[in-house]
Order: sequence, then structure tokens, then C-alpha cells
Amino acid sequence: MSPRILIAALATLTLLVTVPVHAQDLTVEVDAREAPRGLLHIVQTFPAKPGAFAISYPKWIPGEHSPTGPNVDVAGLVLRAGERTLAWTRDPVDMNTLRVTVPAGAREVRLSFDFLLDHGTDGYTSAACATPQLLLLSWNQVAFQPAGRKPDALVVAASLRLPDRWEYATALASRPSPGATIVFEPCSFTRLVDSPVLAGRYFRTVELTPGDSIPVRLRMASDSPQGLGIDETDEAALRRLVREARALFRSEHYRHYDFLVSLSDHVAHFGLEHHESSDNRGPERWWLDDDAKRDQGLLLAHEYAHSWNGKFRRPAGLATSDHTTPMQGELLWVYEGLTQYLGFVLAARAGLRTPDESRDELAAIAATAQARRGRLWRPLVDTGTQAQELYEARSAWATWRRGVDFYDEGLLVWLDADVTIRRLSKGARSLDDFCRAFHGGPNRGAEVKPYTLDDVIAGLEAVQPYDWRGFVRQRVLEVAPDAPLAGISAGGWRMTWADSMGPVQRSEAVMDEAVEEMHSLGLRLDSDGRVVDVVPGAPADVAGVAPAMLVVAVDGRRYSPEVLNDAIEGSPRSGRVELLCENKGFFRTHLLDYRAGLRYPALARESGTRDWLGEVLAPLAR
Repeated sequence: MSPRILIAALATLTLLVTVPVHAQDLTVEVDAREAPRGLLHIVQTFPAKPGAFAISYPKWIPGEHSPTGPNVDVAGLVLRAGERTLAWTRDPVDMNTLRVTVPAGAREVRLSFDFLLDHGTDGYTSAACATPQLLLLSWNQVAFQPAGRKPDALVVAASLRLPDRWEYATALASRPSPGATIVFEPCSFTRLVDSPVLAGRYFRTVELTPGDSIPVRLRMASDSPQGLGIDETDEAALRRLVREARALFRSEHYRHYDFLVSLSDHVAHFGLEHHESSDNRGPERWWLDDDAKRDQGLLLAHEYAHSWNGKFRRPAGLATSDHTTPMQGELLWVYEGLTQYLGFVLAARAGLRTPDESRDELAAIAATAQARRGRLWRPLVDTGTQAQELYEARSAWATWRRGVDFYDEGLLVWLDADVTIRRLSKGARSLDDFCRAFHGGPNRGAEVKPYTLDDVIAGLEAVQPYDWRGFVRQRVLEVAPDAPLAGISAGGWRMTWADSMGPVQRSEAVMDEAVEEMHSLGLRLDSDGRVVDVVPGAPADVAGVAPAMLVVAVDGRRYSPEVLNDAIEGSPRSGRVELLCENKGFFRTHLLDYRAGLRYPALARESGTRDWLGEVLAPLAR
């Protein structure tokens, strides 16, 4: 990071509180009544003087770590001054910026356009976000801003029209208004982009802190009324999640908080953090199906932890002061990796995951990190630096390329740090103490406090003296042949192998419709038997199997997951597994030298040692 960018970030990012009401800098009127068929209709107005005028579409969206602003889905765009239609041009370098000449006498420019909602379920906020029954509105998709202006200083008056009988939730405050249009209190452009709206025909709110001065709510929209059927056990676990987060951080940095949850099989499934809400998208039967519930078990805890780590405390390279400046992701192992760890811990402490499920998840994460042989040439830090490209990378050869490994491998690094602090202090201190100091302070609402690597190391040193710079160098900044598994081994457990999947591994495979044999043959297959990825050096790789090949037969029998499972189980007797694969119209038999049988990651207790991992996952709140 350059000193100039760092100084700008520290100087410009202060509080994101609601701006004083005065003449607005722009308006945004969204008509979402045709959202069920994939169309949003938008009208904007901008005060303008005669002469050159430019507007920009948001490109770098906080939390996405890449330039995902979907301006290719802006259509039917017309600019007018009064009754006069204005000719506009797109900037040939910054294609999110449009330029126009405002005629003499004009005091305002009016913009109208449609946003074409994506129906594909791959991606993040630019992917599918609407069905005939619900909509998650991301304001960055439907609002231009005057070019060159800081979004913190821009005052926006926004309104929204929804289909009849739809309910909604958002972190934005609204004001009473006649008719069916929702009128929101004026706010900064930054706050607008940070405050998505969840709406739907089938809607439900669950109070997670009833009677509390800082309300936290679960707000759900589903494709069916049945999808809203969260039971009392899961409601209680979410209430414990809030209590455990408060016990961990002993502070908040929001006036209120909404878990916005879209329940549909026809939207993209992911989570995105915001200061006073989170955008969480999962399957329609999230609360009804055990596999779906286990698969989604960490999402809400992860996004909630982001309110402290990622939104309040944010790496300076990601704390840009606008939506056009490129972000720098070399500290994503802290932004996302620490959040992944805290989400893992909070989910266990709250009871969203049982202890067995938590250990099963950890074993899978550790084994998968070890299988990522890209670690031999690319250090973990580089997966953050290149994150803006790796998010869109293909699944093929992911174990050799590496992907956004700063999430799960970051979890392992922070588990190692936590166990190190606990061991050195003989249990007197832990990473919880770091979080309280680093993420604490008074609640001034949606505030951003940037940090550098030096700040992180100083914060760890203040909790427990140690060579933390060397710790980071070895695990994050340098290549290493092995994943950082010391948090497990020093935590009282060891990696081992089982002949069947644990509950979380099994549920994730079911929900992904995948055949996971990464730790036996070194293969991952999709539901059709097509190879998704191959582990370098594993039996499948040595035998010449590659991504995109189709497994047609196993040991002379037509392929099915069951036939493959039987062949692997019988490998101690046969000493091999034979795969007939089709590769772009050509067929070849691959003989895999393998005799270890079924092999899935698991954790086993190391006798005679203190169970630091158990102490990490034990509840704090009483």
C-alpha cells in the first residue's frame, strides 16, 4: 500500500452517521413492481449547472473486494434537462462514468434507466437477487452519483415502490408518506449503498433482543410461507449468537441490526456484510432441512462478526473513500480470515453448531487447506492481493492455482494465534482479549476505523508478548509446504482419517451436489460425474485424470457415486481404482494406484493434553 492511499483513507473515513438534512445532491426513485419479471425502473435527479457534467456508477462495492458493479445491466438510459433529451458519452477508460453537456438555463438533470436483474445464481450482489415472490435490492445497482464527489458528503433522497402486499426491511429510516411509495430519510450515498432492502410477498420478523435498547432482528423473505418456518430451537440459538457476540466484543458499533435473509433456490447463495445489516441468501428450506441448515450454519455468525471486523475495523487498503478507487486486499487474511474464525467460534458458542459438527468442519477445512498444493508457489497473502481476480477464477485446477484461501486458511491461522495466546498465558488470556481491545470502543453507530498490519501485530503483542511478526511471516507471507495446523495439534487434537463423512461434510456434499474424494483419489466430481478438480500429486493426478473429464465407468461398471464408493472401499484388496474417462470426445482408461480405502478427514483427541480447542468453543455468555 502506498503512503498516499493510507493517509487518504485515515483522513477521510470517519463516521457514517445520517447526514444533516439540507438540499439533496441527488434523488433515487426505484419502481420495483416488475421485479418478478426481472426489471427495475429508476428515475434520478441531480442539481446541475450549464456546462460539462459527469455521473458515475458504483464499481468497487465494500465487502465484495472486487470491481463488481454491474453496469452492463443498465439499459434504456436517457438523460434530460427539462423536456430536452441530452446526448451523453461513456468515458473510454472509466466505463462506469457518463459525460454530458448541460444546456444553458438548466438547473437540473434527470436520468431514467432500467436495471436488468440477473437470473443466474453464480456470483455476488450482481447475480440473481429476485424471484416472483421476493427481492433483495442493492442500491449500488440502481444509483449513479455525481462524478468526483465523495459519497460520504453526498445527500440522497431515496424512495421505493414495491409490488402490492409486499413487506420490506432495511437499515434505512423511512418517513411517513401517502400512497404505496416508501420514502426514506435523506442519508449519505455511502449509507445508501450500505443499506440494502429485503422485500417479499412472504415475510417474517423475529425479534432477537426483545426489549433491548439496541434491537437486533431476523428479517426473512421466502418464496413460500413454509420457508419462514424457523423453529424455537433455532430462534433460541440466534438469540444466543447475539449474546455471545456481545460477550466476546463487549461493544457494538450499530444503533440497530437486521439479519436480512432471502430464502430461495433461485437467487445467488452468499452473504454480504453491512454496518447495520447483513445480506444473507440461502435455500428456501434453510430452516426446514437438516442438510441445508448444517450447510448454512456459519453464514449468519460470519456476517454478524463482520459488523466489528470488516465494517468497524477495516484494513486501510480496503477502506477506500469512494466506490471508484481500487481496493488493496493484502490484509484479507485478517478482514475475512479472522471473521471466518470468529464466525466458526460464535456458531459453536451459540449452539448453531454442535461440538462434533464444529470439529468435523474444522477437520474438513484443515485437510482441504493441506490439499491446496498451490501453497508451494503462492503464499497466502497473495490470494488476498489477487482476490479481485480469484473470486471469478474457474474451479478447475483450484488446488494448484489456489483461490480465495484467506477465508478458511485464515481461520486456521487465527486458531493457531488463539491457542498460542492461551498456552503462553496458561489460559489467562486469549484472542477474545485481542478482539475486545482491537474492536472495542464506544458505540457511535456506523463508524470506520482503518488499520495496518503494524496495528494488528501491536494489538497481539499487547495481549501476549511473542514474535507475532515472525508468526505472520511464516504462515501468511511465505510459501510453505504444509497448512498452518498447529492450532489443532497444539490445541489438544490431531488430524486423522475416517471411513465415512462427518455430519457437516456430508451435508455440504449433498447441498453442493458433489462427490468429494479429494483426500482419497484426489478428485472432486459434480453430480454428473464430471471432474471438477484434481489434487496435484494425488493418485488421480499421477494417472493423468484432469478437470472437465467425464468419468464414464469405474472398474468396468457404468459410473455412479455408489459404484465409485464401492471401488474406493475395495481398494485395500484390489490395490487400484480403474476409471474410464471421456475427454472432449476421446476415451481413455486411467489406472489409479490406490489402496487406502475410504478416507475422510476427522479430528481425534490427543490424550494427556489440555483441550484448548474445547475451551475456545465453550460459551462465554451465561
